[in-house]
Parts: sequence; structure tokens; C-alpha cells
Amino acid sequence: VQLQASGGGLVQAGGSLRLSCVASEFTLDYYEIGWFRQAPGKEREGISCINVAGDNSFYSDSVKGRFTIARDNAANTVSLQMFSLKHDDTAVYPCAAGADFPCMAATITGRLDPTDYEYWGQGTLVTVSS
Repeated sequence: VQLQASGGGLVQAGGSLRLSCVASEFTLDYYEIGWFRQAPGKEREGISCINVAGDNSFYSDSVKGRFTIARDNAANTVSLQMFSLKHDDTAVYPCAAGADFPCMAATITGRLDPTDYEYWGQGTLVTVSS
């Protein structure tokens, strides 16, 4: 079971990036997917998640209105489109998969709980220059 996040890079403030989370050796069809990020010296932050059907999602206040999550189950991929990037968005962005409805929980509690996700990718680095 492997998840691979990609699409990170160096971008100027105000720019955009599109991250992808691809699964290998298993299908994402039965998993809710979350995106997290961790900046140097800071705690890991859950920023977005999406349910299995792709018709319900959650965003943290820090990215709401700027980031959009989507999934393509046929392609076994979940994407995170990031607009209006800020220097504070600089971080490593891993994706994670959870089977026990972690995104539904996030919509109730108002936060993504990383302990609700069983499988993790290594993350992709996003650097936003100011």
C-alpha cells in the first residue's frame, strides 16, 4: 500500500500549484483522503479532505477559499489545487487515506485528525517565495 504525493515546487506568492496524490497497489475507492502539511518547526496541520464519492469536502480556515480538493476514482488520484499561495503555505504536503470516514468526522469536529488516517505518503515540498 503506497501513496505518493507530487506536484510541489517553488512558486512566487500569489501563484498556483496543483498537487496530486496517487495510490499504488490498492484502490482509493474505499478511502476518504486527507491532505496535511508540515512547515519547519511547526506542527502538522490538516488542511483538506474529501469523501469517497467526491461530493463532500472539508477545508481548514487557513486554506478555505484558496484551495480545492477533488478526486478521480477511475484514475486512483486525488488532487489539491492551490491558488493565491502565500509564504505561510510553505511546507511539506503529504496525503493520507482513511477507511473509517475521517473526513466525515472532520466536518463534524472542524479539524482533520491525523490518527484517523491509516496510510500516508511521504509528501511533496511546496515553497512559496515572498
